[in-house]
Amino acid sequence: MGGVRQSPGAEGGAQPGDGLSAVLVDDHPVVRAGLRAMLSEDPKIRVVAEAADGKAALDVVARLVTEGRRPDLVLMDLQMGEGMDGVAATRQLRQQCPRLPVLILTTYDTEADILAAVEAGASGYMLKDAAPEEIHRAVHDAAAGRTALAPAVAARLMGRMRGDSTSLSTREVELLELLATGLSNQQIARQLFISVATVKTHLVHIYQKLGADNRTAAVRVASERGIIRA
Repeated sequence: MGGVRQSPGAEGGAQPGDGLSAVLVDDHPVVRAGLRAMLSEDPKIRVVAEAADGKAALDVVARLVTEGRRPDLVLMDLQMGEGMDGVAATRQLRQQCPRLPVLILTTYDTEADILAAVEAGASGYMLKDAAPEEIHRAVHDAAAGRTALAPAVAARLMGRMRGDSTSLSTREVELLELLATGLSNQQIARQLFISVATVKTHLVHIYQKLGADNRTAAVRVASERGIIRA
């Protein structure tokens, strides 16, 4: 795990007219190869390096910055085996290099994943099954400082912004994720640094919003609605 590789043709850094440079982060070599080939269809996008997990991404970006070749964008997967995940890597990248945009490119479209990525500082969130031209456009938008969201992702975020009374808060979504792992109220309280009483209060609100009357039902409904991963 944690491998870094220089992409073909990445030597020498960006040159005038080369277009925007990107670092591709995904733990599956075959997926990276496919994404690199798809991105190469746009002559204005160059994949200058690749990484197999979040830690490797931090290392390769740091090296490129030291060499005076800061990339224009990082394309980041979310789940990468046992290595550092995309949310943690995005958060650290934003601290390490605040002006470097991170575009999430993943298969997951749950509210929990979207909210975690946005809160970590991601500039955009796209799904891997999007059309190549949509991903190309998202890369250019994110690199230019514009928000780039898949339509399904934008719809979820807009639903939350409307203040629907049945929408779960970020904390409630976070608690639901822990609930789905089978943790007890005491364990959840320790994980979130809150009291057991607060956990119970959140659970009451979650049950009301989801129309559930117990933990198992709440997790099932949340999975069905795409709030957390099934």
